[in-house]
Amino acid sequence: MSVLTPRERWFAVLNRQPPDRLPMDYWGTPEATERLKRHLGCATEWQVFERLHIDRMVQVKPRYVGPPLKPGYDIWGLRYEDVDYGTGVYAECVENPLANYSSIEEIEANYVWAQADWFDYSGLPDQITGKEIYPVQGGGSEPFLIYKDLRGHEQAYMDLVLNPELVAHCLDRLFAFAYENTTRIYETLPGRVDFSYIAEDFGGQERLLFSPAIIREVFLPRMKRMMDLAHQNGTRVFFHSDGAIHDILPDLIAIGIDILNPIQWRCAGMDRGKLKREFGDQVIFHGGVDNQQTLAFGTVDAVIGEVRDNIDILGAGGGYILAPCHNIQAVSPPANIVAMYQTGYEYGRL
Repeated sequence: MSVLTPRERWFAVLNRQPPDRLPMDYWGTPEATERLKRHLGCATEWQVFERLHIDRMVQVKPRYVGPPLKPGYDIWGLRYEDVDYGTGVYAECVENPLANYSSIEEIEANYVWAQADWFDYSGLPDQITGKEIYPVQGGGSEPFLIYKDLRGHEQAYMDLVLNPELVAHCLDRLFAFAYENTTRIYETLPGRVDFSYIAEDFGGQERLLFSPAIIREVFLPRMKRMMDLAHQNGTRVFFHSDGAIHDILPDLIAIGIDILNPIQWRCAGMDRGKLKREFGDQVIFHGGVDNQQTLAFGTVDAVIGEVRDNIDILGAGGGYILAPCHNIQAVSPPANIVAMYQTGYEYGRL
């Protein structure tokens, strides 16, 4: 069998054809990546990807050229502060600009929504230069993630029941930006955007975070419009949701997801064999290597065993891309990370 490029390898799996070996992807925090670079003696993350045979996606984003942003703020008026959790730092939202409004009229009178016109898309082709053999990811949406920070997490969840009209209005605003932003990315890179990240975290560790009725009424119709846009442009839908989402998967598949990430198989209802039996002929599985326990606290042998199990179960007959089931954290020993990819590379060739 001929040796494929990373992009060809991804598409062999997507098209249900046998690749030369299992494709592998990487997700990690900056701290975890720095530790891995030092462990391997690599100067850049792309050297890491080459060393470990990782078929990483190239992510393209437009350049912000809009109104000047205050230090620590983003385009939505959200202010962030770095919070140290011991082995690394996460930027956490500490200011919710829509928290004190109680009506759509108040929001529209006092808040300025971000616009696609605030971005320059002309540099997107340069972001691919030199990485043409890799798949490209661009555009997409995850609006409730933004809405939670705009309103505050507790208020955002209560709004779904107490202020449904306000939620609908704000989500329509956020989706409108995502749709226009994604359209401009497709127009700037015609035929070259392989995946769009259309996501929403629907699951917790034990169950859905929302009722199925709210997911079906509030989220899915808006997400379907984004997925239709992707498919109309020849782009595959890379869907991400953490947690226990088994009960809503048939609905997500029906609206058009192509790749399901991250497969947190330790969560309730997310047994790998069950997922493969029920949905393996309808979606491609991406992820599956547990980083809550196995990568973070397991032995090298435990990592090797889990990777082999994932390939045997999720990859039976094809349809699987190996990756961690979220960002690898700095607490994960580099030896475990290397073991994951070495095992995937060797066992994924059989």
